[in-house]
Parts: sequence; structure tokens; C-alpha cells
Amino acid sequence: MAGKPWDQWQVGETLAHELHRTVTETDNLMTCALTHNPQPLHLDAEYAAGTEFGRIVVNGIYTFGLMVGASVGDTTVGVLVANLGYDALVHPKPVFVGDTLRFETSVVDKRESKSRPTAGLIVFEHKAINQRGEVVCQCKRTALLHKSAA
Repeated sequence: MAGKPWDQWQVGETLAHELHRTVTETDNLMTCALTHNPQPLHLDAEYAAGTEFGRIVVNGIYTFGLMVGASVGDTTVGVLVANLGYDALVHPKPVFVGDTLRFETSVVDKRESKSRPTAGLIVFEHKAINQRGEVVCQCKRTALLHKSAA
């Protein structure tokens, strides 16, 4: 499915995205390197072994980015004017190397744009869910989308 214009979305609509992804050590290492994040919980196996998690925890920026990225093809490709913000971002469970994540998106709000008559706002709620059915990341994303051509 490609992105849909604003007027084709309905509040309450939920999508299960086709993409599933097993998280690798390289995913985590590259995210830490690209964001200059030296947190030993993400990079040092000996340090992480001594924590309550007992092993390296994947950088939350990776999980967040993957969750939103996995949704783009089904939600906003070709119809996005701009992402206006991300709210209520939570990581209720840790992600570990080897976890396989799947993704869901629901429409939680929809409204006309006050300044752009050819666009409207959609609030998506994104969820990343691991192989045990646990939500590991969740957020709301407000997107300004084009309306269908008249």
C-alpha cells in the first residue's frame, strides 16, 4: 500500500505493516556511532552484563527510527507535506540484539489544516512489537498530508 491522501484516512483505522525486522548487533553499533552515543549499556557487553538487563540493550533511537520508517511506505509516501511532530514517545520494554520486531499504525485523530486548504493533519500512533507480543516502542506522529486532487 502506498501513502493515502488526508481525506482517505479514517480515525480508528489500523494497519499492520508487512515489514518485520530482526535487530542485529550492527544495527545497534552503527546507530550509536552515527549519533555519537557512547552509552556503555549499548556498546560494552561486560558492562551491560552487570546491569539488570544482563546484556546489551539496543539504542532506543534505532528502535524509534525503525518503527517510524517501517510505517512510511503505507502512510505518507507521495502525500506528505511535512511531519509536524512526535509526541508521547515511550520504550516500555527493552530491545535486545536478535529480537524480531513488527509494526502497527493507527489513526487517532484527523483534522483540517487551518492554514492550508489543500492539506489536513493526521495523528498516527505507531507501535513496535517484539516476538513475544510486547510493545517495545510507541509514539504519536502528527503529519500534514495533501488532500486528494479535486
